[in-house]
Amino acid sequence: AAMVKETIRVYARVKPLGRRQQAGIYSVDDDEKTLSSLELIVPRDLADGFVNNKRESYKFKFQKIFDQEAKQDVVFDSVAKPVAECVLAGYNGTIFAYGQTGSGKTFTITGGAERYSDRGIIPRTLSYIFDQLQKDSSKVYTTHVSYLEIYNECGYDLLDPRHEASRLEDLPKVTIMEDPDQNIHLKNLSLQQATNEEEALNLLFLGDTNRVIAETPMNQASTRSHCIFTIHISSKEPGSATIRRSKLHLVDLAGSERVAKTGVGGHLLTEAKYINLSLHYLEQVIIALAEKNRSHIPYRNSMMTSVLRDSLGGNCMTTMIATLSIDKRSIDESISTCRFAQRVALIKNEAVLNEEIDPRLVIVQLKKEIQELKDELALVTGKQRTSELSQEELLQLDELIETFLEDNDPDSTLDVGADMRKIKYCFIHVKQLMNRSKISDTKLLSQRISEEKGTNKEAGEEELKKLKELLQQRDSEINILVNMLKKEKKKAQDALFQLNATSAGSTVLEKSLSINLEESQSPSSCFSLKEAKDFSSSVHRLPLLSRQTGGKMSLGCQEAFEVFKQDHGDSITIEDNKELLKQRFAEAKCLGEKLNEVRNKINHLKGEITQRHIQRAALAVSSPSEELNMLDPVEEKLRTQIEEEKNRYKAMFNHLKGLKVEIEHLQLLMEKVKTKLQKDFEVWWSEEAINLQQKKPEMVSSPNTVTVYPQFIKSLQPLSTNSFSETTRVSPNEDPVEKNNSIISSNTALKTRTPPSSSTSIPLTGDSQADADILAFIKARQNILQKKGKSCQ
Repeated sequence: AAMVKETIRVYARVKPLGRRQQAGIYSVDDDEKTLSSLELIVPRDLADGFVNNKRESYKFKFQKIFDQEAKQDVVFDSVAKPVAECVLAGYNGTIFAYGQTGSGKTFTITGGAERYSDRGIIPRTLSYIFDQLQKDSSKVYTTHVSYLEIYNECGYDLLDPRHEASRLEDLPKVTIMEDPDQNIHLKNLSLQQATNEEEALNLLFLGDTNRVIAETPMNQASTRSHCIFTIHISSKEPGSATIRRSKLHLVDLAGSERVAKTGVGGHLLTEAKYINLSLHYLEQVIIALAEKNRSHIPYRNSMMTSVLRDSLGGNCMTTMIATLSIDKRSIDESISTCRFAQRVALIKNEAVLNEEIDPRLVIVQLKKEIQELKDELALVTGKQRTSELSQEELLQLDELIETFLEDNDPDSTLDVGADMRKIKYCFIHVKQLMNRSKISDTKLLSQRISEEKGTNKEAGEEELKKLKELLQQRDSEINILVNMLKKEKKKAQDALFQLNATSAGSTVLEKSLSINLEESQSPSSCFSLKEAKDFSSSVHRLPLLSRQTGGKMSLGCQEAFEVFKQDHGDSITIEDNKELLKQRFAEAKCLGEKLNEVRNKINHLKGEITQRHIQRAALAVSSPSEELNMLDPVEEKLRTQIEEEKNRYKAMFNHLKGLKVEIEHLQLLMEKVKTKLQKDFEVWWSEEAINLQQKKPEMVSSPNTVTVYPQFIKSLQPLSTNSFSETTRVSPNEDPVEKNNSIISSNTALKTRTPPSSSTSIPLTGDSQADADILAFIKARQNILQKKGKSCQ
């Protein structure tokens, strides 16, 4: 792509003086061949009679200087037209105005409202661009515009189509996003299509209406924000796959004067600080770009510099117009504006043609090209090329391959010409022949093996006999084991059934506790339904093997765990705790019943008092006498009885509360011990499994005279890791029969790390998992017996 390297062009424009303004002294010199120079003189009287050693004369060079009389069209032709031409050609462009408030920035960029001839750079550029687009029929153009305002470091979309804003805050907030290639994207900034000049100017007018204007002492209609009006153009030649996209930023910066000059405070001071800050960052970026060996340019410091990133030191044709106010009081500001302009003039930009390729069109082009090449090939070879080879050609190739393979000459070659289809076919055919020969080799080998087998037949039969005997022996052993396991299981189930019976008692307790006690007026004696529910649910909180997950612990492992449990010290603790729990449950149940009785008694007494009241009232009506107004001793007695009962109730209730705490604590303890027991078992079980695997491959004989071939042990993988799944809690209202099946009560999942076996498994009873568990169980049994033997000694 073409690239244009050039420095940023800088122009100056001097604002005509107002009636009351005193002119400063300046001179414009156009004599030099390419650049114009501007000389500014600091007036003596600014020194206020003191000796003033400051420089009096400053000279600056510009591309061109527009004096007070310069008209808008002249400014447009010199400044904006060259940039607009580049944008139409596919390069990015930027024009920005810089200067103090009231020096004519907005007039230069947007224009004045009085006369048509006062139109500024934006409307004139729009007119020029749409004129050019209409003239050029060789391409298809689309144009969009966007209008962004940056105020106090926040971006706002001035072309929000939904409404015209009364306040800046009503407008959509624009944020900056950066993609991995460091391109800036503005989120929430709407792109409005403009098909002609009128539409574009209407959008500009809408944006200007939405601009927020605040008054400062310096200028009644001063803009307090930066505004960026952008024209986006994309063009494409019909039939071509390349799209050119370019954009033109027209930027009206906020006033560059220093805060002290504006004489503002409060809200406007904050504004001025923000404006100065973003212009300060703009200046920093420009200084950094002007220095030769700077690697980092601080574009990210402000929104303004982020948006204009390409325009400064990037892929863009950039032009700046410095606006100067030449009255005496503004001479300082004018000098600083000119200094800024001189720095900007040092920056080099590299504008690249923005072309990209439309993938859909590329596909169409490539298809066309392929067809052309096919036609050309047919013309050269004289044959129409299809993707398939003819039958005749295939036979010919087969013959060629055969001769090539049979030829013993090491230098012989297989030549099928420069046809990729034929070459591919030959490779595939040779591969097939190779595979066939391999298969026939293996057949030969198997024949030989079977011949050898004939000789070893007798030996083989003997071994088979041995294996059969062993199998029978294993089967009978397994049957014995299964019976043994059933007995063990029965015991465990009975134990668990008792445990269930105790928890069933707790439901009775729940009913007796959840009695509504609202009638009794003493607030402390109101044992709420919710508390009763909590209490009873805590009674049920026994973790049991999960049914939902369908996770079952394999039988052998369960049985081993039962045996392990019997010999483990902690199981005694569990049993003790179980007994204690039973007692506590019984106490609680008893208390609940007593509480019930007391409550009924209180209600009964209350009923008696009410009856008494009715009787006395009836007496008072029939025979009024003095006695009836006095206190009734019977009622007094009843009331004292009620108080006593209430106190009993309170005491019992508190006792029940204490019991509840104790029961919960006991359950917690049991849970802890069970978890520990489970952990110990897990460790022991995995050790057993590993030991089983690491047995030396000689015959393993056990005290029970069980003889097992090592290969069986190997193939039986003592524990498959997925035979356990996490055990979770069972809800209290589940079927007790199901509970009986689940023997292990713990939340810890048993996980064992068993190295996978290398040899293929030989099923014994058809369920290798059960066999594995039985083997592990035999081993476990032996170990426990040995342990018992040792402890007896």
